[in-house]
Amino acid sequence: MTLISGIPPWMQMYFDRLNQVTGKKIKDIFPNFNVMVHGGVNFEPYKAKLFDSIGKPIDTIETFPASEGFFAFQDSRTDEGLLLNTDSGIFYEFIPTSEIFSENPTRIGLQDVKVGEQYAMIINNNAGLWGYNLGDTVKFVSTQPYRLLVTGRIKHFISAFGEHVIGEEVEYSLMKAAESENVRITEFTVAPMIQQGAGKSYHEWFVEFEQTPKDLARFAELVNENLRAKNIYYDDLIRGNILQKLVIRPLRKNAFIDYMKSVGKLGGQNKVPRLSNDRKLAEALEPYAVMTERTYF
Repeated sequence: MTLISGIPPWMQMYFDRLNQVTGKKIKDIFPNFNVMVHGGVNFEPYKAKLFDSIGKPIDTIETFPASEGFFAFQDSRTDEGLLLNTDSGIFYEFIPTSEIFSENPTRIGLQDVKVGEQYAMIINNNAGLWGYNLGDTVKFVSTQPYRLLVTGRIKHFISAFGEHVIGEEVEYSLMKAAESENVRITEFTVAPMIQQGAGKSYHEWFVEFEQTPKDLARFAELVNENLRAKNIYYDDLIRGNILQKLVIRPLRKNAFIDYMKSVGKLGGQNKVPRLSNDRKLAEALEPYAVMTERTYF
């Protein structure tokens, strides 16, 4: 094998199985393996563990594919973002995420997008899709040429208290804390815990660590402060004593794999939602928690 392509968590499962069978790093099994093509989810939460499993850094290429079309790809080793594929029979439109659930949302053409704004991507293509909501949110980092970042899913957000927290913000907050504390994350998801009384509700983070932080309270504090800095609405709710600080629930090894298997969704086309507005996924993950009682930080 010289190249592998896929969704990061499923490539990690493959590497883990190879290591389990052989006891070797991937570089020792496939000495000519040098390129990883990835897409579907943010690569950063998985990067450190993947490279550790491989045993060396390798070149990576990010893509933005879907069943409905091939939308963007990494065309530069230095410039941020993915180059939008504008010459393959797809006409793009964009809805500001603040309007996505409006009855008559604004739909703008590619020529009117602005750098730094969050949009839901709408496509019309020569395969017959018309005004199709892809379900992904994107943010342009350049308009000459058109380069973008995939920032999350429209239905994956938390706004149980009016905080409007999106996937990009929780991934940034967790990974910044993980980097500063030299902690590796396997997988995670976040859900609201709504309780009666001022300052009793909170965001509950279910996190599967490769190794649990030595000081979990400090780690949770860092994540909380990162999210406050990233999202002014969340910060207001914390300062106003509407929400208490977030709670981290460590999960046992392979918790997410075992959960996905239990609901018949173990496979490369299925991804764990980063964010939920209800407790359905959170309650399903409760049996996998390392700590049976919640620890408040």
